[in-house]
Amino acid sequence: MEIKFETAFLKSLKKHSSIKKAVQKKVDMIIEHPLIGEPLKGKWQGLYSSPVKKNFIIIYLYCEVCRKKGDDLVVCCFDCKDTHDKTLKFVLLEPHDKAYWD
Repeated sequence: MEIKFETAFLKSLKKHSSIKKAVQKKVDMIIEHPLIGEPLKGKWQGLYSSPVKKNFIIIYLYCEVCRKKGDDLVVCCFDCKDTHDKTLKFVLLEPHDKAYWD
């Protein structure tokens, strides 16, 4: 499986370094079971969210499922055609309330 971390995710991880261990544990869980998260709707269609310590969430997508559901037409990743089905993209790490406002 290929794992990608978007710039916004990495910047947020650096900013919230106090929860780095909890984030790593959750990322490992997601890698092991990509559909562990909650599928999102609306403008977040095609993405999943999974809670981390306290009120933080990770927003990510699993390319294989995104394509099977036809969500790739909504998500429109710039590198979709060059990305394998077995790819996990970690998009965002933010406090729950802030994540959905970005």
